[in-house]
Amino acid sequence: MQCSWKAVLLLALASIAIQYTAIRTFTAKSFHSCPIPNPMNCSLSQDTDAADRLCDESPTFAYNLSRKTHVLILATTRSGSSFVGQLFNQHFDVFYLFEPLYHVQYTLIPKLTQSKSTTDRRVMLGASRDLLRSLYDCDLYFLENYIKPQPVNHTTDRLFRRGASKALCSPPVCESLGAVDLHLEEGDCVKKCGTLNLTLATESCREHGHVAIKTVRVPEVSDLRALVEDPRLNLKVIQLVRDPRGILASRSETFRDTYRLWRIWDGTGRKPYNLDVTQLTTVCEDFWNSVSTGLNRPLWLKGKYMLVRYEDLARNPMKKTEEIYDFLGIPMDSNVERWIQNNTRGDRSSSKHKYGTVRNSAATAEKWRFRLSYEIVAFTQRACQQVLAQLGYKTASSEEELKNLSISLVEERDFLPFS
Repeated sequence: MQCSWKAVLLLALASIAIQYTAIRTFTAKSFHSCPIPNPMNCSLSQDTDAADRLCDESPTFAYNLSRKTHVLILATTRSGSSFVGQLFNQHFDVFYLFEPLYHVQYTLIPKLTQSKSTTDRRVMLGASRDLLRSLYDCDLYFLENYIKPQPVNHTTDRLFRRGASKALCSPPVCESLGAVDLHLEEGDCVKKCGTLNLTLATESCREHGHVAIKTVRVPEVSDLRALVEDPRLNLKVIQLVRDPRGILASRSETFRDTYRLWRIWDGTGRKPYNLDVTQLTTVCEDFWNSVSTGLNRPLWLKGKYMLVRYEDLARNPMKKTEEIYDFLGIPMDSNVERWIQNNTRGDRSSSKHKYGTVRNSAATAEKWRFRLSYEIVAFTQRACQQVLAQLGYKTASSEEELKNLSISLVEERDFLPFS
């Protein structure tokens, strides 16, 4: 059936308008691509309705014309992620945020079942990806959807671990600091800076050349594919892993109530019948799945993924940090070098609290060998055998071998970035 001349004229004008809009927005900041009705089809109302619907549903692709590098530290609890976060927090041109997804978790979990179902996970990950995308675009107002109580006039005193972000404790976000306050402890920052003004924080973010975010609330790198492939971002993922035996030892000491049954087993030699082994096996499964994805080198991760073992970083922090910055394409500045020198040779008293980063890093990486009984180590080795081999962690076959520090339980491996 032939289309009327009015329909053809309408389509021609629509095409010109769309091309004009595309050219104008692309040369500015972004472009918006919407389907155009097919002129060979006379069902104009049906096609234009479908086009409008698709336009409404499809995102506006704002390309990363500023060429900011967006860094995500993908980790799990007690794997050394706070230490790695500081390697970016100390950089003068990096805007660093510590665990912003905390607010998503603690806002949504009361509304979700505790079954750890696939549906609940999708809800959490969907909200997390939306927040990450907004934060990388320096839209800190989006956080207000998850901060309770709701910020008033874009100000809040409830941002989780605000003091762990140097940018949020420095001018222009915090104007009350003097020259002697340049190196504040986390708690002192909150006391001296007062409530956080998210408008000033947004401005500070935009003034920095790069944005880095640390999270322990995304299980696997495949959960980030939509962000990695988003043309609005230049996202690069640093996946931090640690020997699961070391993670278990650190969690048992740090989260004493949650890991009480593990400590009972360690102290008495008797395994409790109601021990929650998923506290261990979930870590190993997430590592296995995520690292397998990374090492298989799918095209969507090309130039976007680097695997870092905590033990390698702890033993040679300067060299490994230089490799990380080389992968990111960001020059490593003297502030980072100075921080590494001052914070990797500390004694036992150097770290003031459980999330502190001042310590003898090489000794810390091996400390688990004296914290756990051999029975628990052997159990962990059986439960996590697959991922231990994948990541190059050797098993100890006896108590004597476990305690003998001259025997390394970490193989020499060179996990080269996928470039």
